Amino acid sequence: MNAANTIRYSSEVLFKNFEQLEVKIDPELKAVWLYLNSHPRACFTLTLLKELETFQYILKNNDGRLSHNGEVVDIEYSIFTSRHPVFSFGGDLELFIKCIENNDPESLREYARLCIDGMYANYTGRDLGITTISLVNGNALGGGFECALSGHVVIAERSSEMGFPEVLFNLFPGMGAFNLLTKRVSTNVAEKMMISGRLYDAEELHDIGLVDYLVEDGGGRLAVNSFISVNQKRRSTMKALRRVHQITSQIDYQQLLDIVDIWIESAFKINKKDLRTMSRLVRSQQKLAEKENHTSIPQATAL
Repeated sequence: MNAANTIRYSSEVLFKNFEQLEVKIDPELKAVWLYLNSHPRACFTLTLLKELETFQYILKNNDGRLSHNGEVVDIEYSIFTSRHPVFSFGGDLELFIKCIENNDPESLREYARLCIDGMYANYTGRDLGITTISLVNGNALGGGFECALSGHVVIAERSSEMGFPEVLFNLFPGMGAFNLLTKRVSTNVAEKMMISGRLYDAEELHDIGLVDYLVEDGGGRLAVNSFISVNQKRRSTMKALRRVHQITSQIDYQQLLDIVDIWIESAFKINKKDLRTMSRLVRSQQKLAEKENHTSIPQATAL
């Protein structure tokens, strides 16, 4: 099997078997769209995280090339967005509860590792010099906010809101939030955002530099395509500047692991009241998911 056929098999065939991550290639813009489509709730399930890990392995193993309709495309842009009305509710609280009640820190640690691996790959341009873009629609909470912040470029629709609600159940966002925030805002601002537990609207976040482009609702895809088209004309310069940014704004992977250890230690210290709060949030997310499924229409086959 030649290289092109290998790429075709490893991308087009395997991606079609994904359950919670939709992978769409735009050959004209040399872009890959990653649609978060987890179930039963819009959160980072183990299935979604493992599919993201598989995607990253395939992309890196093929030196940044993927297949579209049998032709090999050199990927220069990677876009995270969502198929749900919300971007993501973040971590899988139901899994957190199960691990804590079963006194199973290792399963929780493995889950956290998958989270930071996905975030770190996105932040570092997937180790391939790729420009990563986050297109936020609806709410991006906790790990969903971390995912959005890991993009080199953050585009948010005006009605979207983002924040870290972990303080509501006596935890903190432990999969890169502090590291990512302090690349864009001061330490004091980052701490206040993590402690407050409040939601920030997209305009607020744009004003303080956490959102790069603020667009009207429904205008996100056009904004992404426009950004890519404009930057294609100065691709060499932008790629060089991206390398400079990576050098000057590195995030240490071992530091992320150390923070996860603190997060796990904190998770196993929360009380039954905190667990009940988490359970209520799970039920609330489930109700929203059921409403979404009830009102959903068939997905279009286009990007």
